[in-house]
Amino acid sequence: MKISELKQQRAALMARMQTAHSADKQDDFEAAETELRAIDARLARQEALDAADRAASAQPVAGDAKLSDEIRSRFSATRALAGAAGLAVDWGFEREMQPELAKRAATQPKGVLIPTELFEKRVITSTTPVAGPGGTIIPTDFMAGEYINALTASTILAGLGARTLSGLSGNVEIPGEKAAPSVAWVAENTAIPASDAQFRSVGLTPKHVGSLSEFSRNMLLQSSPDIEMLLRQMMARDIALEIDRAAINGGGANGPTGLLATAGVQTQAYVTSIFHTSAEMIAKANTANVGARRSFLSTPAVELIGMKALTVPLMPLHMDEVFHGQVPTFSNLVPSTLNPGGNQSALIYGDWSEMLIGLWSALDVLVNPYESAAYAKGNVMVRTMATVDVALRHPEAFIKAQIPANAVAVA
Repeated sequence: MKISELKQQRAALMARMQTAHSADKQDDFEAAETELRAIDARLARQEALDAADRAASAQPVAGDAKLSDEIRSRFSATRALAGAAGLAVDWGFEREMQPELAKRAATQPKGVLIPTELFEKRVITSTTPVAGPGGTIIPTDFMAGEYINALTASTILAGLGARTLSGLSGNVEIPGEKAAPSVAWVAENTAIPASDAQFRSVGLTPKHVGSLSEFSRNMLLQSSPDIEMLLRQMMARDIALEIDRAAINGGGANGPTGLLATAGVQTQAYVTSIFHTSAEMIAKANTANVGARRSFLSTPAVELIGMKALTVPLMPLHMDEVFHGQVPTFSNLVPSTLNPGGNQSALIYGDWSEMLIGLWSALDVLVNPYESAAYAKGNVMVRTMATVDVALRHPEAFIKAQIPANAVAVA
């Protein structure tokens, strides 16, 4: 029986006990209490079994690497979507892989699953239109390899060192040490003072992010490798960017908490200049014994402040000198907030390997050829969803500050 079902039974028994207590019915209360103890025992056993199953599933399975190679070489996202839309394509391999992908994801998808192996390579593509008199009789070369992408930010967290946990199936709980037992010097024949170790845990729970896009029938029927790579990139790009944005700033009520909103992240007030503020942040990281893989992350507005300072003739600095020898990263994924005192940009410093990004297997893609607006044009509507979560192993490994718009790089 699933844990969710056992928990529902437990909740029902608790309600029975509360009713019996309110009505002062001792026999009914004791009967429900006996059943509750039995349910608690079953729940504990089931949780142990699930934990063992998750541990086993985390181990490499013989043949997985070979299957992944076959998926990379044979699986086509366009054929999978075209087949799901009912178009006349041969998508036998893609359909054959669905049970395996569902097994990896430990869930039944709403549509077709697109394996994450397809999104390991990034491709940039664009189109050139044909114009001019007589255009209707001039053949058109559809240059999928020259497709023009939208101007978007680039993903950054993996490059900074954030850890990705892929292929997850259930909730994840990572045990950890909160505080070490104290150590003391004692005199001869004197008892050592007792001190217990303190423990904690970091959890990851599935949260869903998705996009809705319309594709033409011709695009899904195209066998061009360029179209295939274009489709993969379009399906994955915006979701990947949103995961990074939410990991930094939070995803709202239904998304990850995000670094800037996580309890325990250290804060630093702006003092005098970016140079002095970043020095204080480094000092706090040193005091907290933060690991060596540290770097600064902020907005293009902070980068502009630094760039302007570097052009002053009497201040021949480099950007990394403003940040004490550490090369910073700047991205529009980092938030700027409008306060009464003006725009303030977030500046973050820490060991980015302390950030965990959990991925629950493949992208779930649902094709709807009957959506009214798309159907009228012969197109199909495609919904793409991913299941992710973000957590910090040690929140104190990060320090955040707000840099005002009138800040200076070096005082």
